[in-house]
Amino acid sequence: MDTSDLFTSCKKGDVSRVRYLLEQRDVEINVRDKWDSTPLYYACLCGHEELVRYLLASGAKCEANTFDGERCLYGALSDAIRRVLKEYKQITAKCMKRDYYDVFLQRLLEQGYQSDIVFIVHGKSFCAHRCILSARSAYFAEMFETKWKGKNMIALKHPLINPAAFGSLLQYLYTVSSKPGTCVKVLTIEPPGNCRLQEDLALLADCALPAELRVGFGELPFDSTDNFSSCPDVCFRVADYNFLCHKAFFCGRSDYFKALLEDHFSESEELQTQPTIPVVTLHDISEDIFIRVLYYIYSDDTELSPENAYDVLCVADMYLLPGLKRLCGRTLAQILDEDNVVNIWRIAKLFLLTRLEDQCTEYMAKIIEKLVELEEFAAAVKENAEAVEERQETDSIPLVDDIRFHITSNVQTYSAIEEANQKLEALENLLASIGLEC
Repeated sequence: MDTSDLFTSCKKGDVSRVRYLLEQRDVEINVRDKWDSTPLYYACLCGHEELVRYLLASGAKCEANTFDGERCLYGALSDAIRRVLKEYKQITAKCMKRDYYDVFLQRLLEQGYQSDIVFIVHGKSFCAHRCILSARSAYFAEMFETKWKGKNMIALKHPLINPAAFGSLLQYLYTVSSKPGTCVKVLTIEPPGNCRLQEDLALLADCALPAELRVGFGELPFDSTDNFSSCPDVCFRVADYNFLCHKAFFCGRSDYFKALLEDHFSESEELQTQPTIPVVTLHDISEDIFIRVLYYIYSDDTELSPENAYDVLCVADMYLLPGLKRLCGRTLAQILDEDNVVNIWRIAKLFLLTRLEDQCTEYMAKIIEKLVELEEFAAAVKENAEAVEERQETDSIPLVDDIRFHITSNVQTYSAIEEANQKLEALENLLASIGLEC
């Protein structure tokens, strides 16, 4: 329903509705419909320049020389929109804030952050990361263990491997957003599919696990305990377990870890079996919760349950991982009931999970006649009213306003109007009983 609403709002140019769906409902901005079209494409096609600018700033994909980029440019209704598209810069402050996985990988490739290998192709240099290339390609994994072992700089001189083709290949391995070109045949690389990107990089999280915690995680592509083929460069010690990880992922995805590793490296120990790898001890986190964080950092996904979602949420907030916080919010939203909705709403408010907060108030609207009988709900309303600075008698209460909105939204039939009025009356009676009429 939300996805359909997003497409409709983009066709209409309803910026406020689109903003609500993306920021409050957390709808995926690059979602596709059955015609393989994106919200940005419809905004361009229908000539809504303001909306196009907002979508681009929020992380909509529109890179040059890609299917989406060329389609938006060709379909744009006005020259003004075409100019906006041509001036578009992929990495913006807003999409960085939203913690997009593909933006992180693109930045890793373009900036060469924490790279540990350099390829020289006919005079042009390309910085890359052994761990990513090994996880994505059996060819690179084998070469790093044989012909290229121990080398930090590799020259590729084959006449068919030109700089443009090799750059396209790296782009393909890091993000799968371009065709790999002739390099694939020359280097005998089997192109990975887009669906395998996160799965491949999750293998690095598999390799980071201590041997005693690997039960049930499947076969590993690298024997990291013997020859460090997965190329770890930092060890996190959590509850006496050693996790062999990669600074590029932890620093690139979390400002917390970037500050920890770049500013306090001198305070770390060294791994006895590999003196070149520093050891950083993380306190106040269990190995099970760290594993959830680990898989999120590498693959942008992790296994969550109602039992661990809150603990992971607390850690995600501390480690500055907004995407992981949203995943926790989605897990909590799946277990809403009349016994926990108030508590989960408090959690959403505390951790600034706007979509979860909205889902809670929407659920509250459905069961408001039961909620008004609960002391916990009345206490939450009072607290929310007190939180409004210098509240006057005529001021509204945000929690109550949100519930009213969901009660009255999309009410069309007579029976629905009657039901809505009953719910509103129950809410008004509660406010009157606790002296908060508004």
